[in-house]
Amino acid sequence: MTTAASSDRIEGARQQRPPSQLAYLLSSYPAISHTFLLNEIVELRKLGFTIDVASINKPLWTAGVPSTEEMHALQRTFYIKAMRPARILFALLRIPLLHPRVLLRGLRAALRLDGWNLPASRYALFYLAEALLLGDWLRRRGHKHLHIHFGGAVSTVGMLASIAWQFSYSLMIHGPEEFYDVDRFYLTRKVEAADFVLCISDYCRSQVMKVCDPKHWAKLRVVRLGVDLQVFEPVPQPDRGGALEIVCVGRLVPAKGHLILLRAFSDLLRRGHNLRLRLIGDGSERCALESFVAAEALEDSVIFEGALNHQATRQSLAQADVFVLASFAEGVPIALMEAMAMEIPCVSTFVAGIPELIRDGVDGLLVPPSSERSLSAALERLISDADFRRIIARAGRSRVQEFYDLKKNSRILADTLQKCLAEMPQ
Repeated sequence: MTTAASSDRIEGARQQRPPSQLAYLLSSYPAISHTFLLNEIVELRKLGFTIDVASINKPLWTAGVPSTEEMHALQRTFYIKAMRPARILFALLRIPLLHPRVLLRGLRAALRLDGWNLPASRYALFYLAEALLLGDWLRRRGHKHLHIHFGGAVSTVGMLASIAWQFSYSLMIHGPEEFYDVDRFYLTRKVEAADFVLCISDYCRSQVMKVCDPKHWAKLRVVRLGVDLQVFEPVPQPDRGGALEIVCVGRLVPAKGHLILLRAFSDLLRRGHNLRLRLIGDGSERCALESFVAAEALEDSVIFEGALNHQATRQSLAQADVFVLASFAEGVPIALMEAMAMEIPCVSTFVAGIPELIRDGVDGLLVPPSSERSLSAALERLISDADFRRIIARAGRSRVQEFYDLKKNSRILADTLQKCLAEMPQ
């Protein structure tokens, strides 16, 4: 049993640890759809980490004015593709002259990614160019380790940079895209070459275990994401006396299952329920979804909000009676955590890591993905029973408080990173 004195010694030792220096590589930062990355970096800096961030792409900001923290991130981030062409050309000519072995190692690694597949090798050479620029930036900043979020193309760049410039790297895997085409994303090679791999859920860890040799399983650790419970807290529900408000937050892409949601919603309207649906997000499916809404004459009941910034999204959530996410594929959605933290009863699907967040019938309702009938029934159960909505809503916030608190999980992440970095060979 831990005594108060021993707890103080542990906390004191934690505070005496030297601050850790770390470089992050992200695909697009700070992105509207990935605000959790900004939150993570902000929290780690509060815990003593010195973090430099490189991003492959500079985000296109179309959802209102960036917050102070977002503006700060935009100003401090190294954007590889946003470099001036003359600077890119100069760097790519200078690196082979000053570091010929770096180029040779990188070129060999890039050409080995896909063997004799020439079209794929062409992409590998583009990745290599980005990797050379990234590695040069890391060298100039004094970094010897790179931490990469996601297992797709961004980590291909990071892996090539690691091989070419001979520094170590680690991964934070979210899924699900990289799990669907392991070979195209070179996931096995990335995991086996990484010094350690963090996974956002037990499900995620299982999928990584599936693709690599068991001797690498020990390097896989589950570190859950989280939301700020002081920002996403319950608000008094307005007594509208009219239509119940259903809100969905997610990119308008096929994986989010919006068409299933619209069909289930249309069914509920036909059965006489007074409802309004707000879709927050944008994407490739918007035109098709708007066409369905027009064909079903749902224009008065379905509102396409488009992409909203963090504050506007929270304001819309504050008006919601029910939150729904009908996804076919997910990691563990931050949008669900935010809604649960605000005591909004949630309906989602039995997909990937979602059942780790929501226990069906306890913290929310889960239905089979693609089942319009099940989704409609689950929504109707919440719509028709205000007492049940309140019970589920309170349980949802308790669940997030216990397992998905940003502050708590950031401390776990900080401890995990420091431990893993300390265990690495010098």
